[in-house]
Amino acid sequence: MGIVDIIVFVAFVAAVLFVGLWKSKGEDTHGESGAADYFLAGRGLTWWLIGFSLIAANISAEQFVGMSGQGAGFEGLSVSSWEWIAAISLVVVAFVLLPYFLRSGITTIPEFLEVRYNHWARLFMTLSMMLILIGVSLIGVIYAGALTLKELMFSYDVHLSLAGCCWALGAMAAIYVAVGGLKACAWADLLQGSALIIGGGVITYFAFKALGGTNVADLVASTGAAATVEQGAGVMAKFSTLNEKAMHMGSNPAMPWPILLLGIWIPNFYYWGLNQYITQRILGSASLAEGQKGLVLAGALKLIIPFVIVIPGIIAFNLYSKDMEKNAGDHLAAYEQAVTANSSDTVFEMDEKWAVANPVKAGEITTFNKVVTARAGEKPVKTVVLKSYKYDSALGLLITRLIPRNKGILGFVIAALLGAIVSSLAAVLNAASTLLTMDVYQRYVDRKATQFKLVTMGRVFIGVFVVIGCIVAPMLVNNKSVFEFIQKFQGFVSTGILAVFIYGLINRTSGQWAGVIGLIANPIIYGILTLWLLPDMHFLYSMSYSLIAVLAIMTVYGLICKQDKVVFETKTTMDLSTSKIALWCGVGVCALTVALYVIFW
Repeated sequence: MGIVDIIVFVAFVAAVLFVGLWKSKGEDTHGESGAADYFLAGRGLTWWLIGFSLIAANISAEQFVGMSGQGAGFEGLSVSSWEWIAAISLVVVAFVLLPYFLRSGITTIPEFLEVRYNHWARLFMTLSMMLILIGVSLIGVIYAGALTLKELMFSYDVHLSLAGCCWALGAMAAIYVAVGGLKACAWADLLQGSALIIGGGVITYFAFKALGGTNVADLVASTGAAATVEQGAGVMAKFSTLNEKAMHMGSNPAMPWPILLLGIWIPNFYYWGLNQYITQRILGSASLAEGQKGLVLAGALKLIIPFVIVIPGIIAFNLYSKDMEKNAGDHLAAYEQAVTANSSDTVFEMDEKWAVANPVKAGEITTFNKVVTARAGEKPVKTVVLKSYKYDSALGLLITRLIPRNKGILGFVIAALLGAIVSSLAAVLNAASTLLTMDVYQRYVDRKATQFKLVTMGRVFIGVFVVIGCIVAPMLVNNKSVFEFIQKFQGFVSTGILAVFIYGLINRTSGQWAGVIGLIANPIIYGILTLWLLPDMHFLYSMSYSLIAVLAIMTVYGLICKQDKVVFETKTTMDLSTSKIALWCGVGVCALTVALYVIFW
């Protein structure tokens, strides 16, 4: 890295810290609204702060690296469904859930369950969310962020330890969160969210530029083989021909259409509407209209994300498939050993793209598999997957190979990636601190705590969480399946919470224990499906079946146990008028999302 890049990098980091702390100065943590000022930014966030803050809190290293890698891999553009479905989810949250939340004057999402059901439902949800935030999100974000930073800097001959990166990221996020609370997060996220999108755009620009300037014979199609591209063809003609299959979402079994109809909506509605570390930003809205406009803005930005993260990953495979194969290590070692040992109980599953690009070797492996299967007869055989490409190296290859050095651009791109990590980490810390302080400490430990004491305890909890995260995160280095586990583990909590909210809003007369019943039933049902009955089924299908089962159980309970109709009273003085501009823009975002599916299906 050149001196100009280093200066830009340091200046950006300093600007984030300065803006976050400066904008949050002068908050009265001793007054009657001290906790609201600290945890919810005094309920004064404007729409543009909310929109960019939601994006910055959402996109972190694992999404940036993972989505680029999935774009380079078999998934192609189909991975964009997580972003495009989120756009519609955000619009629904803006006009269906947000009015209830702001009218109730709640500080945390679990608090709403006490309004609808009882305090046990609130406590159970709080503890479940704390388990996810600390045991999954916090540790996962620190580890993925530190690993990304370490590997990226290593490519520039800067050697950092994984533990050191963990502590550096944790300290940076904790400083402005502990001092400035949600307002500091929101203002820092404005810079980091903007940098994230601009940085992705910069990478996309240089990726297309490199694609256009590379000899056709040196390019690789997303199907694995050299495509037939006319010499002298323009960059878009090259991209379209090379990646024709990767750009069609409907033909990719990685995201089958039944999942798009039901399964994918469950984690989306939970994440964007009921997940504290995301919804804390909209609970801090200055008014209902500001919150709605902020959510719609975030939805519009989500439509852009695949074009600056996924598509560069697709191009990365065109340009650097050989490097990805090299980064995967000796991926044929297990096969060669089996051939040498004349194995009769092991067959090998090949990467489809690698098989097309290497037809001779692929044919040899296919013949070997047929011989082993014939020998085995009725006996079971073991299948070993040959991971021929390290797809997750796509982003690193794009940055290190394409971004010019010592012009400030490289420093800005790396700062944007660092900002994505830190903003997500800060959001998790702020949300976990708010939940533990307001839903546990104030409710069960010290009911008479002053506003200043609540804020102080919130800061103490942030420090404790950071220490836990930075100690545990480096221990994940040897656990190769941790993120697959994390992905599936979310279903033990998210599906039940979504079911309880859906039922609670539709049925206002069922007994007060419906919430607890739903929250307890879901992990049992989901666990039976994923760990026992259908372990090989896609986890989104398991979440769908769990949601239906939990709603059915709650419905039966509601028919038996009744209470007076629950009325959600207005407990706020803020303006609760719906934004007509946001409504029309939201309709436009939904229409544009459908259009994108039609175009790329």
